[in-house]
Amino acid sequence: MAVQKRKSTRSRRGMRRSHDSLNEPNISIDKISKEKHLRYNLTYKGYYKGIRILKKTKYRKK
Repeated sequence: MAVQKRKSTRSRRGMRRSHDSLNEPNISIDKISKEKHLRYNLTYKGYYKGIRILKKTKYRKK
């Protein structure tokens, strides 16, 4: 079992934990499709900054 060499202070513990917090994701709304998406990412329908980047393709069954 691991045993600490010396007690860490409340200040050191707090400084170590300062990076553990979670941030809310940056969600944007597309200008054209009015769809919510992560910032700097395509929307589900293939729009990025109001421009259609991906076109729908039909997949063939093998």
